[in-house]
Amino acid sequence: MKSVRGDVKLLSAAAAARNAVPGDALASVDRIVTGPDSSAAVVLRDDTTLVVGPSSRLDLKQFHFDATTHEGGLLVSLLRGSMRMITGLIGKTNPDAVRVETQTATIGIRGTDFIVQTDGQP
Repeated sequence: MKSVRGDVKLLSAAAAARNAVPGDALASVDRIVTGPDSSAAVVLRDDTTLVVGPSSRLDLKQFHFDATTHEGGLLVSLLRGSMRMITGLIGKTNPDAVRVETQTATIGIRGTDFIVQTDGQP
């Protein structure tokens, strides 16, 4: 986690919740949950930046990156709320390897900076 504002929790695959603090490591199966008037920014190893808005739930479903070859993949699922993504090396070298899911759609990334918002229920 690069920055945390307000009530932000990280939920592991085992559903153990903990308060997020800057510097926390994020596993590839963690969920970020933000409360009202809260937000979180995450910078992944390929320099992809995810900014999760208020009252949001975001799952980091898959992330792998090879710093030598710049190959990898990223899959996030926005269950509720909003997210801004600025793609890093994976998105720049292989845009098809970056995907964002919502309750009703999967988005293929062709740009490098975008915002997704959903009103889906958890």
